[in-house]
Formats: sequence, C-alpha cells, structure tokens
Amino acid sequence: MKFKTVFQLFNIILIVFLVLLCLVPTLLMGASFASTFWQANWFMVVILALILIAFDTYFIINRRLYILLEKGDWPALVQYLEEEVIRGGKYSPHLVRLLANTYLVLSDSPSVMSLENKAAIAKPSLVDSNALVFGTARILGRDISGAVRFFETRLERAKASLKPWIRWYYGFSLLLDKQFLKASEEFKTLALGSSDGVIAGLSSFFLEASCAKALPDRAGELEAVSAEGKARVLKFLPRIKDWARETGSISTEIHAAALANYMEKCGDWLYSQGEQNANI
Repeated sequence: MKFKTVFQLFNIILIVFLVLLCLVPTLLMGASFASTFWQANWFMVVILALILIAFDTYFIINRRLYILLEKGDWPALVQYLEEEVIRGGKYSPHLVRLLANTYLVLSDSPSVMSLENKAAIAKPSLVDSNALVFGTARILGRDISGAVRFFETRLERAKASLKPWIRWYYGFSLLLDKQFLKASEEFKTLALGSSDGVIAGLSSFFLEASCAKALPDRAGELEAVSAEGKARVLKFLPRIKDWARETGSISTEIHAAALANYMEKCGDWLYSQGEQNANI
C-alpha cells in the first residue's frame, strides 16, 4: 500500500471517529445529556485531535523520505539520508538503520563501514543496536576476518533480542573464514538449543552440509547433532509452508535477505530426503 494512501486512510478514519464522537451523544441522548457528557469527557476529543495533528505533522516533515522509499529511488534516498544524518548530524536509530540498509541494497559496503565509524563517534550505542546490519556489510564486502572479530566482540553485550542472530552470524563468519572447528561448536549449540526455528534449522543444515565435510574425523558426531537439530526444527515447523512463513517474516531484514539462497536450500534439506550442498 502506498504511503499516501495510508496517510489518507488514517486521516479519514480519525476524522470520522471525531465527528461521530462529537455528534452521537447529542443525537442519542439529547443536548442536555450531551452537555453533561462533554463536561466530563472533553479530553477525549483533544487527545484524538492531538494524535491527528502529530501524525500529519510527522508525515509532512518526512514526506520526501516516504516518496523516495515508495519510488525505490535508492541513489536519491542515499543523498537525502546522507544530508540528514551525516551532514545534518541527525543520528537517530531509524535514519542510521535506513541509510545502512540502503547502502547495502546498492552493494556499497565501504559506505556502510564509513557510516559505522561516524556513528561510533556520534552515538556509539547505534553500532550495537544495528550490529546485524554492520556485521552483514563486512560479510558482503568479503571482509570475513573483520566480520568474525565484529560479531565476537558483541556476543555478550548485544541486546537480548539480537543475541541469537549475533551468535549465528558469528558461527557463519567462522565458517566462511574456514575455522570449521569453531564454527561447528557454535552451530551445535544453536542446533540443539535455539528456540528460533530458522536459526536452529540453518545451524543444523551447515553442520551437515559444510562442517561435517570439512572435518571428516568428526563427521559422524556432527551429522548426528545435525539430525537431532533437524528433528527439533520439524517439531517447531512440521510443514515446509511453516518454514516459508518463518523465513518470510524476516525476509525484509537486510541480514536475512543476504541469506535467502541458503534459507531456500535449508528448506529443501529439511523437508526432502535429497542431500543439499551449501556451496560456500
């Protein structure tokens, strides 16, 4: 749905509600009762009017941002956001995250790194709160050793909501860095312990498809853990459409979008008997 349509619908709904709120007491119970009613409840109209004013003001102020997002004009969006964030100094969580994501859409990992450095000086907490975006930029930019260090330093201090994916990406970075033994330890923990079906599924998949092949002496152990992890995932998500629903719910997150190919392969592996290869 277009932003302009959302704006118009919200305004129509609130205005209709305001009109009904003002008229219904008089129409149903008469003017005398309505007068008493409004003496006690006048603040409801004020609150709704303030909500409407605040919403319209926010939309008008950010109108250009929403127009560019709606058009998908990423280069123009980058210019606008750079003006707001870098030159204007508006290091808000929303704008920094949006600028970093837009850089990644344009495959501009160096600019993400530059933004991270600036955010670390202006507002250090933004780096940790956007750790998945900044870490993914390192992977996409082929700075694998940098990604390993970045995610490792955030294993303990990351927000609780981010920790499962931070740990998974740490394991994935180790795998890409060919540190297969360390990667397998991370994936084993997540395959058997994560309550997130997608994380447990991906961990189980890479244990069999990559780690077991790279560590033949431990292949039996890793394949057994992978099978146990797979069984856990199939209890959470018994049908492939359940897997598609879970992966689809995070598909708009840039870190998850970077894994779309692996998520598809993992789905095939989970719900079919044929062996899949991660092809790292």
